[in-house]
Amino acid sequence: MNNKILLLFPDGVGVRNYLYSEVFDSSKEDLVLFHSFDDKTAKEIVEITSIEQAYKIPKYNETVKEKFLRELICLARLNNNTKITQNKSLLTNWKTNHNNLKNKIFYKLVELSSKFISNYRQIEYLENKYQKQIRKTSYYKEVKAILEKINPTLLFCSHQRGVVCPTIFAAATDINIKTSTVIYSWDNLPKARLALRADNYLVWSNYMKEEMNLYYPEINQNKVIVTGTPQFECYHNETNIIPREEFYNRYKLDISKKIICFSGDDVLTSPDDPKYLNDLAEELIINNLDKEYQILLRRCPVDVSGRYDVVVSKFPNLIKQAPPIWNFEKGSSWTTIYPLKEDVKLLVSTAFYCDVVVNVGSTMAFDFAMFQKPCIFINYDQKEKENPNWSVNTIYQFQHFRSMPNTKVVLWWNNKTMISELLKKEFNLQAMNSWKETILSNNKYVSKQIRKFLNLS
Repeated sequence: MNNKILLLFPDGVGVRNYLYSEVFDSSKEDLVLFHSFDDKTAKEIVEITSIEQAYKIPKYNETVKEKFLRELICLARLNNNTKITQNKSLLTNWKTNHNNLKNKIFYKLVELSSKFISNYRQIEYLENKYQKQIRKTSYYKEVKAILEKINPTLLFCSHQRGVVCPTIFAAATDINIKTSTVIYSWDNLPKARLALRADNYLVWSNYMKEEMNLYYPEINQNKVIVTGTPQFECYHNETNIIPREEFYNRYKLDISKKIICFSGDDVLTSPDDPKYLNDLAEELIINNLDKEYQILLRRCPVDVSGRYDVVVSKFPNLIKQAPPIWNFEKGSSWTTIYPLKEDVKLLVSTAFYCDVVVNVGSTMAFDFAMFQKPCIFINYDQKEKENPNWSVNTIYQFQHFRSMPNTKVVLWWNNKTMISELLKKEFNLQAMNSWKETILSNNKYVSKQIRKFLNLS
């Protein structure tokens, strides 16, 4: 009898990393998807992967007590993390602009309660209380019954932040199902949103393992396994590179010119991205560099706001677009969002053919580093900002940027007029490779590492 693995996907972000890589691709185990997608999306994902069955995660209505404890733990941890790192930027992860009176009162009570938490033992007490509370709900009983019906050997989660995850993991633990989760991104741990408790936590690198020990000292280090992330494994496969002529023709690029990739963040992370794109285009033209360079825009996959349209239409000969190939139907739920397999090739090819990437503090720096390409981090504020409370000065204070061995890992675009100077500047490849090694560790055989740890055949 084959082992059965229940793949918990609270959203679509992990589809590329864990269903399009080789982690479960050649597995002889029975794969079952436990998801929050709509029926159409779930059917499509099952068809393009080796998944046998799919079960929908029941609708989760979080009780007030659960939510209060979860949010109180988060704020208490953010306060603790701020203290141990001496980094106040961590508190920007606590949302304060609530849109209705009910939420304002709720979060004010959370904030008042957090003032009585003065040591880590109290945080551990709250964690235990939260774990007991989620086991008292009807949702826990419902999920437990589903898990008993599926009867998996292992529960594997693609994203540790999902609000539904703690109860599902608690139910699995209580009926002796082994549990593993991955830490999804390099900036997640300081943000205090690890609410689930698992048998094992798969992390990107030794650096991330040390972070787990710093922010969650109660979790035994033996449970934290360095496997790497399959997110960057696709760059080692030459078949993911679209033929040159096909790539240039598809995106109407001039094969005689170099390409600057402008990679957008989401609206909240970087609200002024269209203005930065406009600055880039204007400066290339002013310095007569549009004869040598062209811009390829890759927006954030979940950003379908159309906020770049005006800028793109202003510079039709200079700015070309390579929209992410993600399933995203306008007006539908966010749970329908997931990457199609073709987007893996588009992303790899973009990094391969472009000469440099420009963005505000994005992980795309590492994507381009896979091909030894430089990254330019935007490091100045617009005079007229979309959000007066937003600033690049805050962005680069975030804890995950402290992992940089030095500031030479990227090139810094400190004011609008210096972009032409940066394009001629020599890139410190050694510094970037050092940073990449710190954050990504082994990124070539990650699927094998994960398969070996999970004991997959």
